[in-house]
Amino acid sequence: MCIGEVAHVSAGITYTSKHSVEVQVNVMSENILTGTKKLTNKATLWYVPLSLKNVDKVLEVPPVVYSRQEQEEEGRKRYEAQKLERMETKWRNGDIVQPVLNPEPNTVSYSQSSLIHLVGPSDCTLHGFVHGGVTMKLMDEVAGIVAARHCKTNIVTASVDAINFHDKIRKGCVITISGRMTFTSNKSMEIEVLVDADPVVDNSQKRYRAASAFFTYVSLSQEGKPLPVPQLVRRPRGHGDPHSRCRFAVRGVNAHRTVMRVIKGKRQRGWHRGI
Repeated sequence: MCIGEVAHVSAGITYTSKHSVEVQVNVMSENILTGTKKLTNKATLWYVPLSLKNVDKVLEVPPVVYSRQEQEEEGRKRYEAQKLERMETKWRNGDIVQPVLNPEPNTVSYSQSSLIHLVGPSDCTLHGFVHGGVTMKLMDEVAGIVAARHCKTNIVTASVDAINFHDKIRKGCVITISGRMTFTSNKSMEIEVLVDADPVVDNSQKRYRAASAFFTYVSLSQEGKPLPVPQLVRRPRGHGDPHSRCRFAVRGVNAHRTVMRVIKGKRQRGWHRGI
């Protein structure tokens, strides 16, 4: 989407479980001079309803009426898949992004980046918790910095893989958003972003992992064409790069396959974000 275009955002509920709601969102851009419209973004969001009197209490969701039985079955499969994905990320919640002195170019530590943000009233809902969109924006900014440092070129977000919100972030917390490169293919790069919250005004609670996600970026030339991505240099354990390991290789290959499909479509429609 470009400056001066009009955004049309549409959303609808596509599945409900006992305690969650799936919402499909589509974003169309309109050139007000020519009237041309095109699909620029689409996403699937999952929400959990909370009590207005007790924000720690999860409420039941009224069931949605499906026009076809297949819609419910397909939605249940998506629900189980995202539930499994969230479970798989919990075991890694102890990970931290550690700084490394004088890292070598193209290593994980060379491009890793962090951003520290104090959560204020404008970031929060009426109940004093951070809007999910605020957290997502900060995560995308950090991922973009990591990609730009690695490539030294213009970069754009190609896709985002399952932003998982593990815990709520309250007003007054200091959050640290950290990003690191986990995989590179010839034309794309995958970046893991972690969000840690530090309730500095509450001594009873320790620092905790609030959110995590994987972002996929593409390097572009000044003409908007995909460029080769410098390959990530893997350093063996004990050689000065604590983040360098191959456990992300399989999911990185899957992300590359996904982004190749995205690239084919965006060559015709245009890229939606650049740094």
